[in-house]
Amino acid sequence: MDHDVDVVVAGGGPVGMMLACELRLGGARVAVLERLTEMSPTIKGGAITTPSAEALYRRGMLPALAEVQRQTMDRFRAFLREQNGEVAGQGLGIVGHFAGIMLRADLVDRTEPGLDDAGPAAEIAFVSQQEIERLLGGRADELGVDVRRGVELTGFDADDDAVTVRTSHGTLRAGWLVGCDGGRSVVRKLAGFDFPGTDPEITCHQAVVELTGAEDLKVGWTATDTGVYAYGPMPGRVVTVEFDGPPTDRDAPVTAEDLQARLRRVSGVDVTITGVRTATRFTDHARQVTEYRKGRVLLAGDAAHVHSAFGSQGLSLGVGDAMNLGWKLAAVIGGRAPEGLLDTYTSERHPVGAWVLDWTRSQVAAMRPDPRSRALREIVSDLAGTVVGTTYLTARLNGAGVRYELPGEHPLTGRSTPDLELADGTRLADHLHGGRALLLDLTDDPEVRALAAGYADRVDTLTAACPSRQDLAAVLVRPDGFTAWAADVGAPTPTAGLAEALEEWFGVPEGAVR
Repeated sequence: MDHDVDVVVAGGGPVGMMLACELRLGGARVAVLERLTEMSPTIKGGAITTPSAEALYRRGMLPALAEVQRQTMDRFRAFLREQNGEVAGQGLGIVGHFAGIMLRADLVDRTEPGLDDAGPAAEIAFVSQQEIERLLGGRADELGVDVRRGVELTGFDADDDAVTVRTSHGTLRAGWLVGCDGGRSVVRKLAGFDFPGTDPEITCHQAVVELTGAEDLKVGWTATDTGVYAYGPMPGRVVTVEFDGPPTDRDAPVTAEDLQARLRRVSGVDVTITGVRTATRFTDHARQVTEYRKGRVLLAGDAAHVHSAFGSQGLSLGVGDAMNLGWKLAAVIGGRAPEGLLDTYTSERHPVGAWVLDWTRSQVAAMRPDPRSRALREIVSDLAGTVVGTTYLTARLNGAGVRYELPGEHPLTGRSTPDLELADGTRLADHLHGGRALLLDLTDDPEVRALAAGYADRVDTLTAACPSRQDLAAVLVRPDGFTAWAADVGAPTPTAGLAEALEEWFGVPEGAVR
């Protein structure tokens, strides 16, 4: 078809940029439409979970992430010194929180599956959403992504062959449209996606302010008789959580006077806010579309699911959507896979989104100031003081339990592939930078390589040894880093299921007749 581009991505935030980069790696022509002329300075997520760090690591961005985190931790430490050395809930020795209940790093059992196999990515957490957006913007430039800032999607018409996208600057004809345009997604609304869920009951504010009288504010998260508040871990950062219903006007400006009144009410401390650097309000409404695709229109990130920010899972959930969708859509566009491959996008990512929504709802339940909820909070706090409890909460909040229901019985199938350290000193992630699938032959098996020979244009093959996992014979890794097939040494038929997995995910082999 005569298209201007293969894909229009509506929204140039981290999810939209990640998706655009993945599509470009797969050979697709992409145009990103972003209504803002420059990145928003409004305070947003301050951390990422390991799956997001893994995704960026697998695309060669670990050094940049590590440098950003180093600078962030320096600021955290400076803040603590100013607070007379107080060390509660500020990110040093803390791996996260559940409903404001801090989770101590020394209580996490790192041998738990999913917590011990991410390689260097496991050390990355404190990277803000703005920094992720900045890094992905630079990567998009390197890959030649067509990013159009100051351009707003105003409408579209979709048929069986294409999508005609209307914008504030003209019209684009594309093969596909993906809405990555946030919780108030125009694409979602215009396409008519069902968006069921639960209504909000809280009003939250997050801000970076200049204030006096903060000496009596507790660092970290604190539950009070009137709500929950947080102070730190960066200078001037405050959060208030109140259970008096949603805001009457979510678009009203957040003023210093309003923030001051709320912080005083929740904390009981007579602080004075003299200036506001950045501020935002949010609620706990939790909604998710019933399907992530309608014909040639798809959704990713907050356009597909919204929830409260507790647990810092929203950004990582969206990046996971982009990683899952990007290679699949690019393969369909390039004729390397049938269109039915896109059905697996909803079947794999919808359960993950539903799980995150429930975990954010559960945190709100444990934050309410009523006696029943406070009793629940005490129980959760007790559990968080144990190795088993902290390990469980950390693993789940960190996305370690994600497993797609894929064919095959090997324990790795459907899971994020461990960052195997190979005998030549490289790691698995070093071989995934190009966004292609990888068949890792760990026993120098010619039959394994023969089955992959017809996929040379879609799947890289690497023969190597892995001293730390001598039980593994071979692993087929999808472009998103998830295991499509694996076999152990000593299996009766080492290659059983490999041909089927290759065809399932990467189409028929080159030269095959169907």
